[in-house]
Amino acid sequence: MDSKIWLSSPHLGTKERAFINEAFQSNWIAPSGKLVDGFESDISNYLGNEQHVAALNSGTAAIHLALVLLNVAAGDEVLCQSHTFAASANPIIYQGATPIFIDSEALSWNLCPELLEQAIKDRIKKGKTPKAIIAVHLYGMPYQVDEIQAIAAHYNIPIIEDSAEAFGSRFENKMCGTFGSMAILSFNGNKIITTSAGGALITKDKFLRDKAVFLATQAKDDHAAYTHSNIGYNYRMSNVLAGIGRAQMEVLDSRVTARRNNFKVYSEALAHLSELKFQQEPKNCVSNRWLTCVLTPSEEVREGLRKHLESLNIESRPFWRPMHLQPVFKDAPAYVNGVSKNLFKKGLCLPSGSNLSEADLNRVINGIKDFFRV
Repeated sequence: MDSKIWLSSPHLGTKERAFINEAFQSNWIAPSGKLVDGFESDISNYLGNEQHVAALNSGTAAIHLALVLLNVAAGDEVLCQSHTFAASANPIIYQGATPIFIDSEALSWNLCPELLEQAIKDRIKKGKTPKAIIAVHLYGMPYQVDEIQAIAAHYNIPIIEDSAEAFGSRFENKMCGTFGSMAILSFNGNKIITTSAGGALITKDKFLRDKAVFLATQAKDDHAAYTHSNIGYNYRMSNVLAGIGRAQMEVLDSRVTARRNNFKVYSEALAHLSELKFQQEPKNCVSNRWLTCVLTPSEEVREGLRKHLESLNIESRPFWRPMHLQPVFKDAPAYVNGVSKNLFKKGLCLPSGSNLSEADLNRVINGIKDFFRV
């Protein structure tokens, strides 16, 4: 059988070992050190120097700390995009708060502005102004930034910008990860760059960044003895993983270029297939194309294609199951229009790694053509 083609595998370069060796030679392998500082500076420089960065051990930790910093507590409500991975929503539960799920619009597949405002008005009418909005740039495609920001500003509700899948994406030539009151990144093994496991919290407020680091290192007070006045977390990134991140930052733009090229190759080679619809970029958006996504005519066709590719040792994946359809969130309030449910039924993510060869792409394309017998 041909070798496995993965959906989105890590793509390491040539300098990761040198940075890791630097960490070992310095004997700094714990969650502190020059490589952590350097990685944070690299991210800040990439996003814009007004951004302050806290490197953490996951994007989930970053969302959790953002909620903590916004004083989200038991009994509060947080508006959250429904069409996303569970890690966007789970930290709301960590805080004892209630997620209020909002469906998508059909263009970017992200948070629907109309439903968002409807939900805010309804929650206020019910006596609770939401404490935060979690908006996601799904699969690397920017959400409707102007509309969402305007609604959030009108009701004075802070946005946590989930850019876990969107590092390197842009809206009106501004980087995703710079629009929210706080933003998060993920460097999980399947992301556009990786530290194997890791994430970051982004904020324009240095005080909030420093408080995030304080909380992420067990909230130890400035005292010779171990003294704690706050509940802390073990969320800081290690110096070793930050070394991997520093090397990955050097190739981030080339990784974006490679993934955007994957989309171009797929969409051009399969343009004649009326059964497949590729997501197009809305005006003023540049997606990193973390995953190339297609819509099929039905759930049956989607599953048939997925299983056919699986038989060829090619990994593909259905879209995220919306949070309001997840058993664990069955009792959570939701404002829906059917868009994310329809996307989930019909959507398939194709292999999209920046390390895919021309032969790999051709195998996927030929597999899809074979399924549709063209």
